[in-house]
Amino acid sequence: MVSAAPPVLRLEEFIPRLSADGWTVCVIATPTAASWVDLDALAAETGCVTRVHPRPPRQKEKSLPRADVILAAPLTFNSVNKWAAGISDTFALGVFNEMLGTEVPIVAAPCIKPALRRHPAYADSIARLTKAGVTLLDPDTITTRAEDGLANFDWSYVVSALHSAVTSDVDR
Repeated sequence: MVSAAPPVLRLEEFIPRLSADGWTVCVIATPTAASWVDLDALAAETGCVTRVHPRPPRQKEKSLPRADVILAAPLTFNSVNKWAAGISDTFALGVFNEMLGTEVPIVAAPCIKPALRRHPAYADSIARLTKAGVTLLDPDTITTRAEDGLANFDWSYVVSALHSAVTSDVDR
C-alpha cells in the first residue's frame, strides 16, 4: 500500500526486487498517490490490478489475493495518524485498518519530515501502531536522497524487513 510521499515515484526500482524474490505484488494506493504514479504501468508490472477505490458490489472484477504480508511504503504523516486513529476515509486506510485485526504481518515505512515526527500526534500514533503489532521502520535509517533531491528509500532495507516479518511470523 502506498501513500503520496516521494519514494512512491520510484516504485519501478522496488517492485522488480520483490518479484525477483518470489513475491506476488499487488498495489493499493491512496487517491493522492494514485495521481502521482501510472496505475496501468504498475498493474502491468505486478500482474495485479492497482486499486484506489473499493470495487462496487456485484462487480465481476477479481478480488485481491490473500496477503502473506502487508507493506505500507511510503507512509505519510497523514496516513500514519489516520491509520492509528482507525479512520478509513480511503480504500487504502480501510484495508490498513482491517488488516490490523488479522494475523498477517505488517511492515510500515514512514517517509516523514523530522519536524513532523516531533508533532505529539506522531509519537502517539507510532506507539499505538507498534502496540497493534506493526513493524515500523525508522525513517532516518531507510530514507536517502535521490540525485533530484527528493526523498527515496533504501529499498534493500525494506525488502529485508519484509523477509524478517514473514520469517518471525512463521516462527510464532
